Amino acid sequence: MEITVTGRKMTVSDALRAYVQEKISNSVKVFNISPMTAEVVLRKERNPANPKPSVAEVTLFTKGHIIRTEEAEEDMYAAIDVAAAKVERQLRKYKTKVLEKRVGGKKHREPAPADLDGLLKAETDSSEDLDEGRLVRVKEVDLVVLTEEEALIQIDLLGHDFFMYSDSTDGLTNVIYRRRDGGYGLLRPRIERLEE
Repeated sequence: MEITVTGRKMTVSDALRAYVQEKISNSVKVFNISPMTAEVVLRKERNPANPKPSVAEVTLFTKGHIIRTEEAEEDMYAAIDVAAAKVERQLRKYKTKVLEKRVGGKKHREPAPADLDGLLKAETDSSEDLDEGRLVRVKEVDLVVLTEEEALIQIDLLGHDFFMYSDSTDGLTNVIYRRRDGGYGLLRPRIERLEE
């Protein structure tokens, strides 16, 4: 498995890089999912009031799904340990929900591969600072064709509060979101045609 380790506003020592390689490799090797790549970003928060300034972000790319976790601790090694443990839990969830799921007596089909660059660059800020009460940020996302069940799996693996996708049955853009009271909600467009 390919693991890329980078530091954001910090230098990653060889010892730290080797530690990340070992911990992440150990977390994922029991699942034997191929192909899989990992990107690990390490950073130190500069705020002296922050009790957990060391942050480890781990993003796994596997078979059209993205599994992401971000953990903060007092020490970078501790942050890597916690992130590696969480990645292992997320992979276990991925394996039970995606790889071993059977729908209607048939083996669950894998979703179409997501445009990973498009999903990750969704954080790109394409607007300037504007006044309050006005549009201050625009995000562009590439829509992935999924079923409702696949979208539920993807929002869970990403850990986001909402996920926008193109429905595989009707081609319309849907948004699935995490409800405050638990469970999920689905926003589906209703197209009304005006009589001429």
